[in-house]
Amino acid sequence: MEKNYLTNAMNLAKELSIKKLRDGDVAIDATMGNGNDTIFLAKLVGKEGKVYAFDIQESALTNTKEKLQKNNISCKIELIYDGHEKMDQYVKEEVRLIMFNLGYLPRNEHQVTTKADTTISAIKSSLKLLQKNGVIILVIYHGHVEGKKEKIVIEEFVQELNQKEYNVMQLSFLNQINNPPLLIAIEKR
Repeated sequence: MEKNYLTNAMNLAKELSIKKLRDGDVAIDATMGNGNDTIFLAKLVGKEGKVYAFDIQESALTNTKEKLQKNNISCKIELIYDGHEKMDQYVKEEVRLIMFNLGYLPRNEHQVTTKADTTISAIKSSLKLLQKNGVIILVIYHGHVEGKKEKIVIEEFVQELNQKEYNVMQLSFLNQINNPPLLIAIEKR
């Protein structure tokens, strides 16, 4: 049975990740959350790969550690209790893919959200860490006040990236209700 690809931004982000990542690659989950993206990326980079995952909430690290144990993930994973804007302090090698799932942690405090200023800092760090042909994936949940601000600032920032150095794409779902998340991908040329 044929699968629908155009269902939501996160499904498209995962399809892009599947196309980009290979066994042995290094990836970053810039917004660990409940660990779902960390596990997804770990499976794609395989036993020889490595995943760095960042979050500022202790519950995110706890939830992710539990999921990693349950799923017997065998690649190298470094869970980092710090903001994604500091990723360049932890990651010293080139990275093939960096995934951002922006907004707030589902089933947790909605007052704690990603913020435009720290996300822009993290994107700037990501651009430096990204290897040639690597990609930054941003899934932006903008159905809340901070998310709306973050979306505007990110769109303004990525529009200014040099087209000779980066390909930047934005996909949004025009006929879905309730501010569906959108996808922005930045590929280093």
